[in-house]
Amino acid sequence: MISPRLTPDPARPFQLAKFLSWTSLILIMGSSLFLAVVISNYAKDTILKKDQGFAKLLSENLNHQIYQRFTLPTVLGFGRVELKNKVQYERLDLVVRSTIHGFGVLLVKIYDLNGYVSYSTDEELVGSTIDKSTLDQVKKKGILYKVIKDPDVLLWPFKLRKRSYILKTVAPLRIERELFPKNAGEIIGFIEFHQDITEDYKRIYYFQLLITLVVFSSSIILFVLLYLVILRADKMLIERIKEKEELERVLFQNEKLASMGRMVATISHEIKNPLGIIQSTSEMLAKKLASENSSISKLARAIFEESQRLSRIVNDFLDYARPKEPKQMQVNLSEIINNCVRFLAHEGKKKGVKIEVNLPERLDFLGDKDLLYRGFYNIINNALEAVSEGGEIKIFFKDNDTIVIKDTGPGFEDSMIDKYLEPFFTTKDFGTGLGLPIAYNIFKSHGIDMSLASDNGGMVILKLKGEKK
Repeated sequence: MISPRLTPDPARPFQLAKFLSWTSLILIMGSSLFLAVVISNYAKDTILKKDQGFAKLLSENLNHQIYQRFTLPTVLGFGRVELKNKVQYERLDLVVRSTIHGFGVLLVKIYDLNGYVSYSTDEELVGSTIDKSTLDQVKKKGILYKVIKDPDVLLWPFKLRKRSYILKTVAPLRIERELFPKNAGEIIGFIEFHQDITEDYKRIYYFQLLITLVVFSSSIILFVLLYLVILRADKMLIERIKEKEELERVLFQNEKLASMGRMVATISHEIKNPLGIIQSTSEMLAKKLASENSSISKLARAIFEESQRLSRIVNDFLDYARPKEPKQMQVNLSEIINNCVRFLAHEGKKKGVKIEVNLPERLDFLGDKDLLYRGFYNIINNALEAVSEGGEIKIFFKDNDTIVIKDTGPGFEDSMIDKYLEPFFTTKDFGTGLGLPIAYNIFKSHGIDMSLASDNGGMVILKLKGEKK
């Protein structure tokens, strides 16, 4: 059976999320720019329409004032309009200037029907002409507007000078009803005037700048928030993938161990009965031949000792493969540990290893005395096997809920901490590698958290999370 594997780089799937975040920035900035352009253009069109509306009113007022104050009196007084006449020209000039006074009009020109300038506030322009196509457009549309931009104008708001933007308006001069009712509305000439709208454009530029700054600032803030959310999501998802990988690894390991456990339990059970017969028979044979100092006596003793060792291995397999459900009774953990130490004291003395116990007189706990004895025995025996001659094992209680078993042996390798609790893993030349895993399962079934560490030697930490009395 092959273990399922995920992608080697857990973060790789989330590169898309980071790509999307930068794509989001481009989209946000692009849409913000588009929005700023739309808003500013709308504002520009609105202001321009306002200026055009004002120009239209001014053209109608000029038409009315010229007709009422100049055309009618001139026709009645002189019989006809003839601007070559100095008196008529000056009267028209007075009417025009008084009408446009205070309205920011830079230039006024009046064309005859042939497109010649008959009157201008700039007398040097009198006699010049206008393009006939322009007049044809005015006849069709009624009025014509055009924004004239200074070729040297700079686009920055604070650099705009006066007369940088001029609105040119060309409108027809028409007959009103008072003098010739039948000819009312007939075009008798054309009027052109220029207005300085630079200040309006300056306000538009300031408005565009403000809109752009606001939109871009809000876009950056939105992107930062979005990016932080994506980073947080990345971190959470990576953690989830790691947890999933770990869970799959544990499930696979458990499945493998369950299959192996079932097989081992079946084989061990079948071995146990004939092994028991071998052990009892060899023991009887060894006792009968004990008085003889022969090779047969030694062989009988060797068979008995090896059958004992094999029996312990079989029991280890069965204990791990078929863990017992712990009984719930009050026990004294200090007494259990001291019993383990007394049983192993002879082995420790033989190796020259000192075992020091510093525990409260009573550590009452709800659990299975036999299973807890087996768990503590396995840990202390494992420490005794790891410590060399002259070493030391200390067993003490701390933080009112933790038992620590510390030895001066080589300790556990940090990179292999998890491996030591896996069944059949051992760094020794002998043993089944089930001592610590069995102890771990026993303590786990009692709600005791068992962990391994190294601190100038090996250290097993047992945190009592189970029920204490």
